[in-house]
Amino acid sequence: MHKICYIIGAGTPSSVPPQPRPGDLVIAADGGYAYAQKHGLTPDFVIGDFDSLDCVPNHPGLIRLNPVKDETDTLSAIQFGQARGYRHFVIYGGAGGRTAHTVANLQNLVMLAQSGQRGWLVGQGEVFTAISNGSIRFSAQSKGYLSVFSMTTESTGVSETGLKYLLDNFTMTNAYPVGVSNEFIGETAEISVETGTLLIIYTTEAAEI
Repeated sequence: MHKICYIIGAGTPSSVPPQPRPGDLVIAADGGYAYAQKHGLTPDFVIGDFDSLDCVPNHPGLIRLNPVKDETDTLSAIQFGQARGYRHFVIYGGAGGRTAHTVANLQNLVMLAQSGQRGWLVGQGEVFTAISNGSIRFSAQSKGYLSVFSMTTESTGVSETGLKYLLDNFTMTNAYPVGVSNEFIGETAEISVETGTLLIIYTTEAAEI
């Protein structure tokens, strides 16, 4: 089981709060600290410029950022986790709210995938993740919808199996949404890409394996 770095942001709260295990790292990014407190979570670190929290929390793991910076608070939290050896990141409260921050977090997923790591963005009833030159599988118990989008100019060798609509060695582009709204059908499903990066969005009733 991989150790996970959980990052709690200040966006729209996700449907289910994080459930860290021993060895996982929990970071509250700025206003995500209020969400953590509400759900009884004790972050290991609190990081941000605290423009959304409107106060600087009294926390022993406080990392205060200069508000004039290139990285978002969430990206700074990812980099903080990477420096501590984490390669799997689950972001809560990183979607909804300001659209620009949602898009920034989708780019964070792409960055992680292209560097051989993995990220998940948990929203309200759906999960976002990205894969690069690889594959992802879902259990036969998965339910609901799944959509696949190319985040590179071209993604070649895209295949989708075990779903209502199948693809075999297809070339996706980032300018045509052919992969929207596929459905789980009670079979083990797999999405794979030979070359390129895919953004995958699926309902929370789906179980990745």
